[in-house]
Amino acid sequence: MILHIDMDAFYASVEQLDQPDLRGKPVIVGGLSGRGVVSAASYEARRFGVRSAMPMFQAERKCPDGVFVAPRRDRYLAVSKQILSIFREFSPIVEQVSIDEAYIDISGCETLFGDPATIGASIKQQVRDRVSLTCSVGAAPVRFAAKIASDMEKPDGLVVIRQADMAGFIRSVPIEKVPGVGRATLEIVKQLNIQTLGDVQRISKTVLTRKLGKYGERLFELSAGIDRTPVVPEHTAKSAGSEGTLAQDTSDRVLIQRHILDHSDHVAQDLRKLGVKAGTITLKIKHSDFKTVTRSVSPPVPVFSSESIYKTAGGLFDAYPFQKPVRLVGVSASNFKTGNRPFQGDLFNGDTRKNDQWEAIDHTVDMICKKFGKPSVGRASTLIDGGR
Repeated sequence: MILHIDMDAFYASVEQLDQPDLRGKPVIVGGLSGRGVVSAASYEARRFGVRSAMPMFQAERKCPDGVFVAPRRDRYLAVSKQILSIFREFSPIVEQVSIDEAYIDISGCETLFGDPATIGASIKQQVRDRVSLTCSVGAAPVRFAAKIASDMEKPDGLVVIRQADMAGFIRSVPIEKVPGVGRATLEIVKQLNIQTLGDVQRISKTVLTRKLGKYGERLFELSAGIDRTPVVPEHTAKSAGSEGTLAQDTSDRVLIQRHILDHSDHVAQDLRKLGVKAGTITLKIKHSDFKTVTRSVSPPVPVFSSESIYKTAGGLFDAYPFQKPVRLVGVSASNFKTGNRPFQGDLFNGDTRKNDQWEAIDHTVDMICKKFGKPSVGRASTLIDGGR
């Protein structure tokens, strides 16, 4: 059996936990500018139609009396670590898939902690007692069914689907609830008169594959109750990124470069935490018409310091001739390089000692931020004209 545990309105619930006067009020967490988006909404706010990923100006229209709060990611990460430690007390096979959800393989744990319903109830009680938050738990023989089950009785729900229940469960699950069925896929399956996961069994695997590609094969298996995806305890990050919407659309190249510098700092911090270097740097630009452009480059030497990431991303931007104002800027790193093997030095791009100096500066900044908090030190240039 596999459990899927999803924290209830996690960001908003943490804010209500830390500020008791917010309990019972419609709390909306997200970017506070009119151009921001909703990261999380309390269940009180959801009654007004506020949902995650909704533009903030729409949330304000739907819930004018809501309490709007800027996200505190460090606080959410700290609470998330507490919750994960609880999960690992019940099984060593825990896979965190996001800051507020995880899968737990409890196969073989029944003799210690009881049946799936008992384990799920125990985890919920431990989270409530030790973190003062609620979560919803789904239990099923396969991963996809556990995820669907965790959403069936939110908030504070517990749904167990046993092997004997799977056939009836599959027949009843609305197709839009199946993981992987997004808007485009939903349009296609509706054309095939598929309303539930059970309806998929009426369609041949050949037709599904022709219509949906590889996902058609997976959907065919899910309709038979087959999900070969295991719970993987350790998930190795394959990329790191930082992006943000600008306060106003702009064509000011200097201001955009400052935002690139800011995001480069954040990416470099993530790389240091992961202990890796980046073989590829990607610049992301979204224009005022919402058209998104990405540019990538793989430097001859893997990069890891804030300065080297900034120079790489900034170089991509210098070579990009844009016509329309910029709305969003992002920087990401991928193609990670690990280990202590030496890297070929770059003969044409300056003294490698400078890289060592910048790395030392980065580590010093990390130490200061760890002791006094992230806002305690930063680049002066990113504090000008809308920088963070």
